[in-house]
Amino acid sequence: MGTENFGDGEFWGRRILGTEISLSPLTVLIFSDIYITMENLKRYNRLTEYLKEKFGERVLKICIDGGFTCPNRDGTTGFGGCIFCSETGSGDHMIHNKDISNQIKNYFLSYKSSRANKFIAYFQNFTNTYDSIENLKRKYDSALIDDRIVALAIATRPDCINEDIVKLLHSYTSKYYVWVELGLQTSNDETGRLINRGYSSKQFTKAVALLNKYNIDVVTHIMVGLPGESESDLKNTVSFINSHNIQGIKIHSTYVIKNTILAQMYYNELYKPLTLDEYLNSVVYILTHIPKNIIIHRISGDAPKNLLIAPDWNSHKKLILNGVDKIMKENNLWQGCHISNF
Repeated sequence: MGTENFGDGEFWGRRILGTEISLSPLTVLIFSDIYITMENLKRYNRLTEYLKEKFGERVLKICIDGGFTCPNRDGTTGFGGCIFCSETGSGDHMIHNKDISNQIKNYFLSYKSSRANKFIAYFQNFTNTYDSIENLKRKYDSALIDDRIVALAIATRPDCINEDIVKLLHSYTSKYYVWVELGLQTSNDETGRLINRGYSSKQFTKAVALLNKYNIDVVTHIMVGLPGESESDLKNTVSFINSHNIQGIKIHSTYVIKNTILAQMYYNELYKPLTLDEYLNSVVYILTHIPKNIIIHRISGDAPKNLLIAPDWNSHKKLILNGVDKIMKENNLWQGCHISNF
């Protein structure tokens, strides 16, 4: 806030951003609470604040089901998908509609559209670059039908990125802010095979380089608590991410949902989820060991309550958000505070 006392008495004199004003003790208390809240926000670089700064106001996502699949589902690199994914992929919360334009229109007819003036067309479900260039353009164009849409976000896999696809994505950057989300999950390729990921860490590196070449922001996904992963694996994954030029990160907890291979492993006592404390400490490690300029898109995955098997704490998002803030504040930690050349 940048405040200082300049007097005493019934009203306290304060200088706020260079302006002298008089504040009652109650008002000073309110300002102190605001300062604490702002301090927590600044401990790591949150997406909501980044978007507000970039666009001058609140920006919301419109989650889109583009009707895609994945190469580790259709037999190209495997079958069944990743062991933690349900039949609907990452779009368990979504109302599925084959017509992309209708998804956008229905969103703007709903109460959700009244909560902001600017929006992101977010192709979330499955691998949203896994198609021909012609079909990809048609699908993306079908979403970009409203002037209130200011950004295009594409979730995909490193093995489904090539130069033609990146050129197509780059063609939208003159009008929209574009970012690509690449699932990494872990840098340990042995774990990658266990979870049926279907691509290597080297393919991730290649995809990031291509996106960097065309100045498209990269957001990578990291999953904490994957089967067989240790603290060393987490540290190695963070170091691996830091060796790439990425602009954002999504941190996900590994949760167990119904009708997945991971659920079978859980019931057969072959997988045990992390405790809340273990997850919080892992998130804090990640945040304190990545550069401060990286945008934090999220620090937990949201499992649908009707599908969640374990852990129970995953359905309590505020527990996670507040828990991370508490640890960082009590230990005076900040994003990037434990890496060199910060």
